[in-house]
Amino acid sequence: MVHVTSCLSSSGEIVVNEVSFVRKCIGADSSHGDLWGKLICTNFKVSFITHDALPMQRFQVANRLLGEHDVPLACVEQVVTVNDAKGKQKVLCSNQKLKFNPTELILYCKDFRIIRFRFDEAGPQSAKKVCLAIAHYSQPADPQLLFGFEYVGKQYYGSLGRYTVHSINSIPTRVNGVDPGGGLQMPLFDRPSEWDREIKRTGAAEWRVCSINEGYIVSSSLPEYFVVPVSLADQDLKQYLCFFTAHRIPLWCWNHPNGSALVRMASISDPLQQRKLDQRICSAITKSHPQRSDVLKSDLDKNLPNIQDIQAAFVKVRQICVIEPFEESEEKWLSSMESSRWLEYVRAFLKHSAEVVYLLEGKHVSVILQEEEDRDLSCVVSSLVQLMLDPHFRSLTGFQSLVQKEWVMAGHRFLDRCNHLKKNDKEESPLFQLFLDCVWQIINQYPAAFEFTETYLTVLSDSMWIPVFSTFLFNCPQQRTENSMDFAKSKCIPVGEKALRFPPVWDWSQQFTPKDQALFNNPMYVGKGATCVQNGAVKSFRRTKVNYPGTVLDAWK
Repeated sequence: MVHVTSCLSSSGEIVVNEVSFVRKCIGADSSHGDLWGKLICTNFKVSFITHDALPMQRFQVANRLLGEHDVPLACVEQVVTVNDAKGKQKVLCSNQKLKFNPTELILYCKDFRIIRFRFDEAGPQSAKKVCLAIAHYSQPADPQLLFGFEYVGKQYYGSLGRYTVHSINSIPTRVNGVDPGGGLQMPLFDRPSEWDREIKRTGAAEWRVCSINEGYIVSSSLPEYFVVPVSLADQDLKQYLCFFTAHRIPLWCWNHPNGSALVRMASISDPLQQRKLDQRICSAITKSHPQRSDVLKSDLDKNLPNIQDIQAAFVKVRQICVIEPFEESEEKWLSSMESSRWLEYVRAFLKHSAEVVYLLEGKHVSVILQEEEDRDLSCVVSSLVQLMLDPHFRSLTGFQSLVQKEWVMAGHRFLDRCNHLKKNDKEESPLFQLFLDCVWQIINQYPAAFEFTETYLTVLSDSMWIPVFSTFLFNCPQQRTENSMDFAKSKCIPVGEKALRFPPVWDWSQQFTPKDQALFNNPMYVGKGATCVQNGAVKSFRRTKVNYPGTVLDAWK
């Protein structure tokens, strides 16, 4: 047996199946440039081990968890096997039988890659087994079968199996966003003190940290700690809970220096309570404003495309960019992109966010973003509004805290929207990719205003398909806690009442060297003093008495 230790880069990773003498297809039309090697399925990824190497592209980063030819199983969208002689093709699902010996394997990936392997010289039974293994392990039936549980659990219950695993756990990791040797803190918003700091940073004097959801006793999808108006007592909030969808009461997002607040909330499920509750919530928000300004509500479900529309547009983009051969004229390709409506939806979210910015900054009024469950469209809009208004969130650390606050802790359904379990295609929707595309559009118009680059956005998007990080693995913090405690009990891991601690994606040392991480930093960034062009006029990002520093909105009015 050929030694395969080199492919096992992660703690808890084991080889499930493998086949030798496999050809990885590189060229589209001929076998020229193809690579020969061994195809391996582990419980984490599909690995291809070859002595040959493709030339590194300029500014390409090397992932410590993944080899040059590796694909995480969570990134595999579809497994297709082909038999040339019989003219057969089959899409493999988990626990399915394969009646023919495959001559080719095609992996359609969620990151728009199509990867082809040929088995012309490989053993037919070995080829069949590795194809079935990839199909099975890329479609787990339960969250605890995702590789992240083995990865984290391995830190507690030691090494299993006969393969030597090169663990990256020897690399110093951050605890709650802080390097052991000291460094800049990145809040995870999983404790009251971090919300307190955010309140003070934004000058939200009339807002307080609420802890009525400690232990997730009032809402399974809300974080344990969140921010509410000072004038709303805990007892009042507990009375209001039952009238909101999924008990998701209003959550404070951010405060403008002029006192206007950005708030998000679920819809009120009881029509009879609608008016009374609206008045009470708006009155509390008004009291939190130094000028007692009005509160305006933005119904995102009425004003923006829904998650099914966004998913349909994304599928069309993938069809255009990946599956269809690029033989058409540029004009036809551009018209196809337009007909997908993806860019139309990107513009819709940017435009709506800019309108909210105008209300907060120009009109000095507070804004409530309302969505039925407050877990999808509101994540995009609230994040874009804060990105446009607050220079802190355009720094690397600030941007990461923004995603942590408005997506992870606010209960965006990453498990369902990424369809990690391949259970329900109707729940799948690329909300986070849409948000990153919106951010990319802003960066391209105001390049000096952002500390991070499109390389950073790309690796952040790619990290969604590495099922190790708590950031993208669960629907809410409560689900992470419940599943990790159940997993610990099933493996007899002695963690007491605490859950297993999944690493956040923000500890980039787990994936990249310091040299590669340097590619995340924008050399043109000039921070709060950045100057940009808005509608042909040069405007400063510096703080003035009238304008908040760094407002970015003119392009989508």
